[in-house]
Amino acid sequence: MCGFVGYINNKEKNKAVIEGMNRRIIHRGPDSCGYYMDDVLHMGFRRLSIIDLKSGDQPIYNEDETKVIMFNGEIYNFEELREDLKEKGHVFKTNSDTEVVLHGYEEFGPEILQKLRGMFAFVIWDIVGKEIFIARDIFGIKPLYYAHMNDTFMFASEIKAFLDNPDFVREINKDALKPFMTFQYNPLNETFFKGVYKLEPRHYIKYSVDQKEKITPVEYFDIDFSGEGGVRLDDIEKTIASSVEYHKISDVKVGSFLSSGIDSSYIVSLLKPDDTFTVGFDHDGFDETDRAKVLSESLGIRNTKKTITSEEFFEALPKVQYYSDEPHANLSSVPLFYLSEMAKKDVTVVLSGEGADELFGGYDTYNYSPYIRMYRRLPKFLRVLNGKVAELLSNFKGKHFLIRGKKNLEESYIGQAMIFDAKEVGSVLTTEYMCGPDSKEITKPYFDRAKGLDDISKMQFVDMFLWLPNDILLKADKMTMAHSLELRVPYLDKEVLKLATKLKMTDKLRDGIGKYALRQAASSTIPKEWFERRKLGFLVPFKDYLKEDKYYKMIKEEFEQDYVAEFFKQDEIMKLLDDHHNGVRETHRKVYTIYSFLLWYKEYFLVR
Repeated sequence: MCGFVGYINNKEKNKAVIEGMNRRIIHRGPDSCGYYMDDVLHMGFRRLSIIDLKSGDQPIYNEDETKVIMFNGEIYNFEELREDLKEKGHVFKTNSDTEVVLHGYEEFGPEILQKLRGMFAFVIWDIVGKEIFIARDIFGIKPLYYAHMNDTFMFASEIKAFLDNPDFVREINKDALKPFMTFQYNPLNETFFKGVYKLEPRHYIKYSVDQKEKITPVEYFDIDFSGEGGVRLDDIEKTIASSVEYHKISDVKVGSFLSSGIDSSYIVSLLKPDDTFTVGFDHDGFDETDRAKVLSESLGIRNTKKTITSEEFFEALPKVQYYSDEPHANLSSVPLFYLSEMAKKDVTVVLSGEGADELFGGYDTYNYSPYIRMYRRLPKFLRVLNGKVAELLSNFKGKHFLIRGKKNLEESYIGQAMIFDAKEVGSVLTTEYMCGPDSKEITKPYFDRAKGLDDISKMQFVDMFLWLPNDILLKADKMTMAHSLELRVPYLDKEVLKLATKLKMTDKLRDGIGKYALRQAASSTIPKEWFERRKLGFLVPFKDYLKEDKYYKMIKEEFEQDYVAEFFKQDEIMKLLDDHHNGVRETHRKVYTIYSFLLWYKEYFLVR
């Protein structure tokens, strides 16, 4: 696991620039660093040594040194690929997966991406042709950003590296704040830094020195939740077990994160590591570390746990926003930050359960009532009328049903978080920052691609393209790498995906139970109480913290700062804070979203 930085231009070179960019991401690879420099390209690399500890330093060259690679990630089928490439005449200098990717690109060009099983972001520089090839894995497990400013093309594993390039223009992207307020993350391809873009999952780009036309990413892989073919239970067991075997390949110690839910429990039961790691909060109802410890002990595994205090929670918030690169308002980033810090003391690699909900249908939002599906067959004008009347009446049985049913799925579903709706956003943002797209504009392309699928598959499709890479995997990578810890996610494997996309709706949801097929597969490996347990995620008592004067005053002081008036109507956001503190209504998620943005803005525009 590593990180890299680089830039291309025809200007006078300054080695201090690439060294400064590289230092910014030292947390991604404290073990060693490496550089490549020529008359147009400067690249820097930070290494966290996992495989081929002795000879895997980067950059790595091909046989005649006409191509050079910098690579972040792990390729789990690299040994099979290496044997195939050897038969085709390629000569290897190392035992690393990185060199396999380089020779694979020599042999197959962009088609090598179809053969890779793993997580990755990498750059290959054609020294003779003066062209760079940049690619990212199909799920978006590893990050990659790029920008073209002042005749300089720059790229990096983290945006913060651009701060040390003199051609970088630090400017906020005004289009990003409005959708962030709804999604709790930035769902746009352009980041919160104007002119800086994410290379989207399943995409690659090519850029040459004399390139004048717009940079156009190419999608090399498609995801299809058609449900055709069906899946046998033993296929699920074998495929996930095989994925775990691949994901434990390492020359350093491997552990696992463990919650009280099925996703990580199933991984732990298959991996059987020496160590598992769990966190909770010193707050009633927000600590399930004892359950994780019981499962670990039943499997003969040592469990290390940490209890997070309220003081530690708030102390971590500025760091979380800094390492996230963009504002991120998922509360679970904080426990993940401390979980990673704790795990790093004992291991260098951890496995975790991210992706199971998206692939196997585990979220509560997928648990669509059959009555809602039937009701939505009525003419829309009638459903809208019923919904509007219901909103005007006091509470009665079925009120929420009528309100929920007035919109089609495509109009109402945006993913696993809905913080501010369109009307609420308009009430708190200043006019200058209301220019971003509406949520329906963002989700429409994905619903269009999922046309003809059942409702659960449509929601999975939207989550795979938006929620998973921009929220779940972003925090997974950034919080673990903040502590130089490699996170691996066995559910997000090409072969597991192939199987999951064949699941029928009854395999995902049956009798109100989500992830039905996965639970059945896990039932032969873990205790019944674990495979039947509902998903809880990281429970964070932020709503209770806001009731305490100490933390209420801390956030109130921030909301009252002069700089805040550029973005928010301060009287409105103060009302949100006061209402929650005084018990009028629960607004803690809205308050946290606003507070997260302000902390991020201070880190990147007022402090650093």
